[in-house]
Amino acid sequence: MDNIKRFDFQKKPRKANKLLLVVILLMAFPRMWWRRLKLRKTNIKKLKPPYLLLCNHGSMIDFYIMYTAIFPRLTNPVVALDGFHDMGEGMMRFFGCIGKRKFTRDPYLLKNLRYCADKLKSIITIYPEARYSFDGATSYLSPTTGMLAKRLGVPVAVLNLKGNFLSCPQWNKENKHNRLEADIKLILTADELKEYSVKKINEVIKENFDYDDFAWQKREKVKIAHPRRALGLNRILYKCSSCKTEGEMVGEGTTLRCEHCGKVWEMTEYGELKAKDGVETFTHIPDWYKWQRECVREEIINGSYYFEDEIFVETLPWAKEFIPQGTGRLKQSCEGLTIDCVAYGEPVHLFLPPLMLESVHVEFNYRKIGDALDISTLDDSFWCYPKNKKDAVMKIALATEELFALEYEKVLEKRKAAKVGVTAGDIEV
Repeated sequence: MDNIKRFDFQKKPRKANKLLLVVILLMAFPRMWWRRLKLRKTNIKKLKPPYLLLCNHGSMIDFYIMYTAIFPRLTNPVVALDGFHDMGEGMMRFFGCIGKRKFTRDPYLLKNLRYCADKLKSIITIYPEARYSFDGATSYLSPTTGMLAKRLGVPVAVLNLKGNFLSCPQWNKENKHNRLEADIKLILTADELKEYSVKKINEVIKENFDYDDFAWQKREKVKIAHPRRALGLNRILYKCSSCKTEGEMVGEGTTLRCEHCGKVWEMTEYGELKAKDGVETFTHIPDWYKWQRECVREEIINGSYYFEDEIFVETLPWAKEFIPQGTGRLKQSCEGLTIDCVAYGEPVHLFLPPLMLESVHVEFNYRKIGDALDISTLDDSFWCYPKNKKDAVMKIALATEELFALEYEKVLEKRKAAKVGVTAGDIEV
C-alpha cells in the first residue's frame, strides 16, 4: 500500500486563472439569465478580498450561482476530492480549487486557507455542510465553522441560495429548470470576529445560513409540474410515516408509496405530500426527514441501532482514478463504524468511533454502480456500495451525525464541568 500514489494536500493553492471569467460569461451567465436568477446583495458591494464566503449546497448549479454572485472577482473554493476526479486535477488547480477529503481532520486545510487569505488575498469559498442537502433544508453545520472563521480573521459573507435544490435534488437529477433566488450578505466583520466568542460567531452564521427550499417553493408559489418529480424520493424518505416500515418505499412519477402497507402520497406541483386516503402524516418533506432523524437518534439512545451489509468497495487515493477493491463488510453500531475489506492486496480493518466521524458523504446511483457512502481517512477514500439492503445509505448518514452529536454533547458537558474550553483538535475542522 505504501507504493500507492496519494493526492498532495500540502501543495499550495494558486490564484484562479482569469480565463475562468470567460467560462463564467459563456456558461454561468446565460444559465442564470434563463433561470431568472434574482440576486440580492447586502453590505457586499464595498467588500474586498480577502474574505470567507459560506454557501449552502443543494445541487451542481450552486457553483454557477456562486461565480455569478461574486463576478468579476474569482475565488479559491474548497472542493471534495471526487470533484477533482470528475473535472481533472490540473484544471481544478488551474482555477484555484483546494482539495479535501470529506469529514476528515485535514492538517493542511487551515494552512492552505491561511495562505489564500494572507498571501493570495482571495475570496475563500466553503460549503460548510460539506455535502449536498438531501431534504432542501439546512443540514448539520459543524461547530468548528465559527472557530475556522475566527482563526482566519477575515470578514465572513454568506451566500444563501433558494430554488437550487428543487431544480435538481441528489435523489432526482432530472433538471426542473425552476427560477432561482440568492442572497449574498456580509454577516461578520474582521473586528467582530476578534470581539465575538466562537459560540456567538456560530450563532450568527447559523441565523444567516437557515434555508428551506420546499417552504420557499410553497411561499413563492414556484410551480414544478415535472411528471417525474417524486422519482427517487424513497432514497431519502426510506421509512413509512404510517406503518413505520423501512426500505419498502417507492418514489416514481408524482407519487410516493409504501409497498408494505400500501399507503400512497401525491407530491403536488408545489412540493407538498398529500395522502391519497386523506389521512395525513407529513405534508412537508423536511418534517418527514427530521422525524426519521429523531427515530434514529432514539434507536441510538436506547442502544438498539445496528446496521450490517456486504459492500462493494472502491478507493480513491488520488484524483485520477477509482480503484475497485472487491467486496467487503460494513457495520455500524452505537460504538462506531467499521469497514472490513481487502485493499491493494492487503486486509483492511477500519474502525471509526463516533467522535472521529462527524458525517458521511452520500451519493445516489453513483457512477451508475449504486448508492454509495464516501468514508475517508487522511490518505484514502473508501467508496462503499451496500449490496443487499435497499435505501440504506441515508439512515447510515443520519446515524453517523447523531452518534457524533450525542458524543460531542458529552464532551461539552465534561469540559463545562471541568471549566475547560473546546479546542479545534477535538473535532473535524
